[in-house]
Amino acid sequence: MSAITHLEVLGYHQLTPKDKEYFIAFFENIKMIPVKDEIIQKSIELRQSRKMSLGDAIIAATALTENIPLLTANSKDFQHIEDLKLIDLKTVQEGN
Repeated sequence: MSAITHLEVLGYHQLTPKDKEYFIAFFENIKMIPVKDEIIQKSIELRQSRKMSLGDAIIAATALTENIPLLTANSKDFQHIEDLKLIDLKTVQEGN
């Protein structure tokens, strides 16, 4: 998991105490990947190629450089990125 994902999820202003507790427990069991130089460079490339938020660029760049899939409930923001393996959380939750 990108360190930025950790920041975005736990920093969400409408996060309920119950959800916060769930995510803290969940994140304790996942490897956090720091924002390394390689990830910064890939983030720059992504942002230069198409308008996207800094957080999304770093999260996508982390998945690409680490060669891991990106699990998201907002797949439309990432569909344009070539070679990015996406897992749509909404599809997973629906059992599709």
